[in-house]
Amino acid sequence: MATRSYLDFEKPVAELEAKLEELRALGERDGAVSISEDISRLEGKAAAALSEIYANLTPWQKTQVARHPQRPHFVDYCAGLIQDFTPLAGDRAFGEDEAIVGGFGRFKGRPVLVLGQEKGATTEARLRHNFGMARPEGYRKAVRLMETADRFGLPVIAFVDTAGAFPGIEAEERGQAEAIARSTQACLALGVPNVAIVIGEGGSGGAIALATANHVLMLEHAIYGVISPEGAASILWRDQGRAHDAATAMKITAQDLLRLGIIDGIVPEATGGAHRDRNAAIADAGAAIATALSAFDGQSADTIRDQRAQKFLEIGRKL
Repeated sequence: MATRSYLDFEKPVAELEAKLEELRALGERDGAVSISEDISRLEGKAAAALSEIYANLTPWQKTQVARHPQRPHFVDYCAGLIQDFTPLAGDRAFGEDEAIVGGFGRFKGRPVLVLGQEKGATTEARLRHNFGMARPEGYRKAVRLMETADRFGLPVIAFVDTAGAFPGIEAEERGQAEAIARSTQACLALGVPNVAIVIGEGGSGGAIALATANHVLMLEHAIYGVISPEGAASILWRDQGRAHDAATAMKITAQDLLRLGIIDGIVPEATGGAHRDRNAAIADAGAAIATALSAFDGQSADTIRDQRAQKFLEIGRKL
């Protein structure tokens, strides 16, 4: 990254790394006095400060990390993990919705269907992808592609990263709730294994429509919940300023959700978040997905469906 964005709670690290850049620039000047020891000492101090901060993140701070603008998005994971990716468009009913990107490709040599919510990394891309908030046609496209994958016996991999389904009037007019329900139903009906991984935000029904999977993973600093902390604070206390309280009460972190049995595994991130080492985040996610898929090799369609259904029924029984 040419310019790194820092979150509010990362201010001590930002100051140290700014000084570090100044020292490095000074050290690169011709004839400059060697300051390698000073640089090494400051590097260690910055790394220690970052480790200390990230060892004690609050749920609200994890929410901020999950939303970091430089965090790798679906297109990054797709480019790094999927070979021969061929995107497909349209729901064959209304039109195309670029908030959900889907298509076929090869994952570690194995043909698969890949679906994901894409937020966009630039202003133009964010507008084109509607910040990852899908309309009904996006979920109906996902249903169409999942049914095609099921017909040809191809596993489904879903990357979840959305604040929620698009709440606009036109989405409601075209049947947003029904489309989300149909997508969730399509996930449950698959006779092939599906793996979902929450790479950033997993917001409400917009997330569950793709994340009703045999195996659900989350990145270490991702979040997953029925509503955003700001939305919950507005409803509970009529004060968005209490979003940090809502984030804690809602148990939306990967660590809480693994303990509660909602998800099946956590993919570690680099100290400082996935955006600090994008290649490692993508590689680690790929390894976790491969392990999850391999557990279903040789299993019948009925066994795969039953495992998925029992997984979600068990969540209801326990909670």
